[in-house]
Amino acid sequence: MDRLHENRIYTGTVESYSSEGLGIVRLDGAVVFVPQAVRGETIDLKITKVMKTAAAGEIVKIHKPSPDRAQPECPDYGRCGGCDFQHLTYPEELWAKRQRVQDALTRLGGADIRVEEILGAKNPLHYRNKSQYPVGADGAIGFYRARSHQVVLVKRCLIQPEAADKTAAAVGEWMRRYKVPAYDEATGKGLVRHVYVRVNRKGESLCCVVINGRQAPREPELAAYVCATVPHTAGVLVNSNTKRGNVILGEKYRTLWGRDYLMDTLCGLEFKLSVPSFYQVNRDQAEALYGKALDYAGLTGRETVLDLYCGIGTITLCLAKRAGRVIGAEIVPAAIRDAKENAARNHIENAEFFCGDAAETAARLEAEGLRPDVITVDPPRKGLAPEVIGSIAAMGPERVVYVSCDPATLGRDVKRFGELGYRAVRACAVDMFPATRHVETVVLLSKLKVDHHIEIELKMDELDLTAAESKATYDEIKAYVLNKYGLKVSQLYIAQIKRKCGIIERKNYNVSKKEDAKVPQCPPEKEAAIMDALKHFQMI
Repeated sequence: MDRLHENRIYTGTVESYSSEGLGIVRLDGAVVFVPQAVRGETIDLKITKVMKTAAAGEIVKIHKPSPDRAQPECPDYGRCGGCDFQHLTYPEELWAKRQRVQDALTRLGGADIRVEEILGAKNPLHYRNKSQYPVGADGAIGFYRARSHQVVLVKRCLIQPEAADKTAAAVGEWMRRYKVPAYDEATGKGLVRHVYVRVNRKGESLCCVVINGRQAPREPELAAYVCATVPHTAGVLVNSNTKRGNVILGEKYRTLWGRDYLMDTLCGLEFKLSVPSFYQVNRDQAEALYGKALDYAGLTGRETVLDLYCGIGTITLCLAKRAGRVIGAEIVPAAIRDAKENAARNHIENAEFFCGDAAETAARLEAEGLRPDVITVDPPRKGLAPEVIGSIAAMGPERVVYVSCDPATLGRDVKRFGELGYRAVRACAVDMFPATRHVETVVLLSKLKVDHHIEIELKMDELDLTAAESKATYDEIKAYVLNKYGLKVSQLYIAQIKRKCGIIERKNYNVSKKEDAKVPQCPPEKEAAIMDALKHFQMI
């Protein structure tokens, strides 16, 4: 294979799309990623960058445009990094997303499964109910340019509601009128960092201005500007974030006018939304997503269901309508308070909520003997930690319903579940974010029943079990670690490492029953010592 050269023109055919929505062209075995390319087109492209295993290019000429090429409606497309697929027809966009999920499940997850369908949006425009506008150092309010923190001024966004764009424009007017400085990431100086807007089904909006300080000048005028521009504004808030970095919201809020929350309806239930509440940004598609998750859960009204990463209880309360008992867990205390309020507001009495880290909560509930029939998870983009997957498998649910916003981490986790006896049996993609590369997926993982797959006859005298293999007790493991390493280890630590190694533990080791109890995690040096003991006793 000849090495590609920068600034040289090559001709190739676009085969498919990358996870970032770039066209993929292969030139003599080398993969070239090309923005705004369409599958099936033959193009002349210029190599802009050569890397070790791939290259980047840009279109110079399209020999024959694909019928799936569309003219972008947004005047800022290509400058703003918010959208990836406005150059595609919507059916082609859906094909690209479904294929991305399929590739992740088969190639990364090793799953023998076909993505059944992708649920497209009836209206792919103006669907976002939460908008976050960064403010550039020059005062421009808009969105970041692709792969940068340079803010592009955007006056009208096709995927944001009109109320959100008008709210951002009103804040910009207030800044210019009263010479309120914008925040500069490079220096850490300046004041206004972000404009954050929520909009509910009724069209009411909540405005929160994020500032680098405790107070902004002319705050009454800020509220007046926003309310005059957007009459259905329910509240105007200020959030203080003085930390440098990419985190948008700080911890402290003040209400300048109105109220600090919105009410919204989802799947026939009413939810209270504060600024930091996690809530799916596309309401209509969230209902399609949750409907599919309920379908995969296969509830009959008698089951116990555990919902990890429950947020303000949206999925949990939907499950509660069809289950006997549901338990929601979330690390954000404010979200758990909202979840409990939402359960009471909707007169749901079979839902419980716990505040805690997913790994610690899952380990605690498993140690306490919880054996749910179904477990649902909706983690952030980083997916599930190995210990969470281990605890889920240890609880032995018949079904695990995995809701994912990142196909790559989903594929990785499906593979990990497979190693612990859970096979992906159904999958559906949901286009929650039209025009962008992001896609949601629901996967049903089913517990393998060994007797349904293979039958073998084992005779005990053929197993050659040693006394250590059959009789290694917790006291023996403790004594081994103490004698060899001088470390004292608890039964809880031993149980945690056994679970990590796939040795299922079902005993309750006096774990606290308090809702907010913190489960201590085994330190690395003790984990290594316990692992050595398990190997010594030939348990692993």
